[in-house]
Amino acid sequence: MDASVPGGDPLAPRFRDDTLYVNGSAVAVRWRLDRRARRVRLSVDPREGSVIVTLPLRTARRRGEEFLLQHAGWVAGRIEALPPRVPFRHGASLPVLGRETVICHAPGARRGVWCEAGEIRVSGAGEHLARRVTDWLKRQALAEIGPKAHAMAASLGRKVRRVSVREMRSRWGSCSVKGDLAFCWRLMLAPGWVLDYVIAHEVAHLAHMNHGPRFWRTVQGLVGDIDRPRAWLRRHGNALHRYG
Repeated sequence: MDASVPGGDPLAPRFRDDTLYVNGSAVAVRWRLDRRARRVRLSVDPREGSVIVTLPLRTARRRGEEFLLQHAGWVAGRIEALPPRVPFRHGASLPVLGRETVICHAPGARRGVWCEAGEIRVSGAGEHLARRVTDWLKRQALAEIGPKAHAMAASLGRKVRRVSVREMRSRWGSCSVKGDLAFCWRLMLAPGWVLDYVIAHEVAHLAHMNHGPRFWRTVQGLVGDIDRPRAWLRRHGNALHRYG
């Protein structure tokens, strides 16, 4: 489909090949069918900046395309409100555990990646810098989370079988019935007390595989205040996915 509003305005919203062109910018469009949906819905993925069109079953895609064009202004406003992306490159500032830390490319050094004097110093060729910073953050996250998770579990009389860190888009952590804990490495870019809350949340699932009152009392017993970190994640969590 190639559709636009009447009038010939080159900046008028139009849609073509799963791309919405609005205010002169291209926005990727993804489609979802939802058997529970009763109407066409729009949402903006805060991580990718793409727009998601959710259609009820047996709803023609053409209807979704029309709805998208009708609400192109809303889409543009949501995208403009997203936090700016922060690529991992020389000079970028990252809030590592809440402390602003600057990436510094040191091509002549032979130490890999290390943190010194408020800088993440990265040796080697520039084309590998982003990957090396990501790998370093993952290692730091594992080193920070592992001991705390084991200590919290021991305080509950439970054991953690394995701790891992990886990219996670829809949650910050997980706990399996076997005692395996997984965490999103991007939590290294949140304040330390937020990270501690997420660790406590997943460790508490070792004792309570639900979100009932006993579960929340256990989390609170591990870290104290749970309202503040939960509020922080609701307000700022999506911004963590704009890094890298």
